[in-house]
Amino acid sequence: MDSNKLLSSLCYFSVLFAPFLFPIIVYFVTNDEVVKGHVKKALLSHLIPFGTVLVLGVLAIGSAFWNADTVPVWFFAGIALSGIVNIVVVIWNIIKGIKVLQEE
Repeated sequence: MDSNKLLSSLCYFSVLFAPFLFPIIVYFVTNDEVVKGHVKKALLSHLIPFGTVLVLGVLAIGSAFWNADTVPVWFFAGIALSGIVNIVVVIWNIIKGIKVLQEE
């Protein structure tokens, strides 16, 4: 098995064990441009759940200051949406990692 394909797929699989750390380390260690392209995609996909949690958290906290009655709605909607986004991103990373391993 090619080590570049293995590194690229591990960057996608790292969503399960080291979402930010592993792709950043691989980016600075490798010289292969194809691997760096996969690292950038994997790192971006690892940042998406963090962004949704941050945005929805700000909306929930902001709604607490505007109208205290809507806090549970934003809170539970934010948790549900963040959970869905996180599951989709994990599944996408696993599929992408498998596709990279299957490439010739």
